[in-house]
Amino acid sequence: MRALLRSVESTMADVIFLQEVSKVALTELLRQPWIEEHWYASEADCSAFGKQKVPLPSRFDRDALCCDLLVNSSSGRTLRIRLINVHLDSLPINPSRRPQQFALVTAYLSVADRGLIAGDFNPVLPEDADLVSANELEDAWTSLHPPDPGFTWGVNGEHTFPPNRLDKVALVDLKPSNMRVMRTHEVDVDSCTTQQGEGILSKSPPHFSDHFGVLCEVEWMEDR
Repeated sequence: MRALLRSVESTMADVIFLQEVSKVALTELLRQPWIEEHWYASEADCSAFGKQKVPLPSRFDRDALCCDLLVNSSSGRTLRIRLINVHLDSLPINPSRRPQQFALVTAYLSVADRGLIAGDFNPVLPEDADLVSANELEDAWTSLHPPDPGFTWGVNGEHTFPPNRLDKVALVDLKPSNMRVMRTHEVDVDSCTTQQGEGILSKSPPHFSDHFGVLCEVEWMEDR
């Protein structure tokens, strides 16, 4: 947790999307002084959102987390910027639920003035390569770094599958101005425990995540 927070704090980010946060990790995260002093969190505790979720057709009980930012514009009109955090279904299972999931989330995004979808898109089948463009959104990474594969997973050789860019930022009416991949760091094995309190055995020091993070800066027309 400390390694993750150090990486995030150094970015000076305004919004943080996290996926696959266990109840133990969430409890630890919410009690961190830096989080308590500087951040609004979507969760106040480990309780579920109940009926306030955006349910997705999923084999893994996935849903989307939406947050609206209301921004005063120079024209006096309030802009609604919708942020949607997703973790689409995993694994190369046919028929894939990811196209349906992404289309549903895009529909929620389209009713706002502008916004983005970000998180783990799990593009592991050929048809997943067109998820963003097929829904008429802009892939921030390919717009800024077209020749760079931008791998966010499998780079350290810890998986049997080849490296992939699983984690993406898709935009509507926002302009990506800068984006980079945030590499993870090794953590002290002696300080790592499972949720049951047992030590973790590994041939090499583990990283605090098997995914790299992505940092994306966006702007809109009134910024210019």
